[in-house]
Amino acid sequence: MENINIVVLGDPAELVLAQLHDLEGATIAISKTADGLGDALAGARVLFSWGGSRAEVKKVLEGAPKLEWIHSRSAGLDSMLFPELVESPLPLTNGSGVFSQSLGEFVIAGALYFAKDMPRMLKSKAERRWDVFELAELSTQTMGIVGHGDIGRAAAKRAKAFGMRVLALRRSTAWRAGDEDVDKVYATADLHEMLPECDYVVAAAPLTPETKHMLGAPEFAKMKRSAVVINVGRGPVVDEAALAVALTDGTVRGAALDVFEVEPLPESSPLWAMENVFISAHTSDHTFTWLNDAVVFFKEQLGRWRRGEELKNVVDKRAGY
Repeated sequence: MENINIVVLGDPAELVLAQLHDLEGATIAISKTADGLGDALAGARVLFSWGGSRAEVKKVLEGAPKLEWIHSRSAGLDSMLFPELVESPLPLTNGSGVFSQSLGEFVIAGALYFAKDMPRMLKSKAERRWDVFELAELSTQTMGIVGHGDIGRAAAKRAKAFGMRVLALRRSTAWRAGDEDVDKVYATADLHEMLPECDYVVAAAPLTPETKHMLGAPEFAKMKRSAVVINVGRGPVVDEAALAVALTDGTVRGAALDVFEVEPLPESSPLWAMENVFISAHTSDHTFTWLNDAVVFFKEQLGRWRRGEELKNVVDKRAGY
């Protein structure tokens, strides 16, 4: 078996990365920085960006003339893509799908949080008050998914299991796998047509110039006043300032947010103090095995690459996902 030189932009102290050294026929160099990879760059054929910044990935690209493939642990690539990488013929793959199941569960958790009015339940418990009130059933409600990629499909599958009506918005309305869990597909241009139908609006789109602030004041105004916004995609897809206004003046009922425009969410953010906001510190995909799962997926990808098989999750670098 031919020996392959692999460089990893990540912390050598990360315990899960140690298993990479057991790869047969591979020489592994791990460093937080491109400079720290030293002489390994010259012969590197594969880059595994475990946590590398755009600047460090660019340095690797400049210093590794034999590079043939780049894999990113993350699904989101907006913080990694730069012109030279986009223009290069190098295939780029990402971690799409590795964490989607947990994110789909968070979507349902957010929907249940509001459908069952859990804030009221928790308040009543804290006050030791027997509070009887009426609740909504998810099976009578509609979920609209903005960005029907892997995360969106995971959310749709779970919503459909609860008997919900599911709408999906994406660039192409042609049938594809996952549409068995969708009642209707809308083209991106028809966002304002879909929004009034939804009790829950799930932002699961990648961040690109076209999707930044895709959900803003005009979109909140199209929603039901009882609607809940759930963001599990990329923070800037939702205009956070406009959302705060909509949540304050009652344009929408609430929000369940796992991602934000600035992370960590600043202490000064008004979202912290809002009773109608359910906040996760970008942790809904942090399962007990999430880091190991990311390494296992890379190892599976490496096996495909070595055998000359088609890689999974090949990114359209110009589209950004």
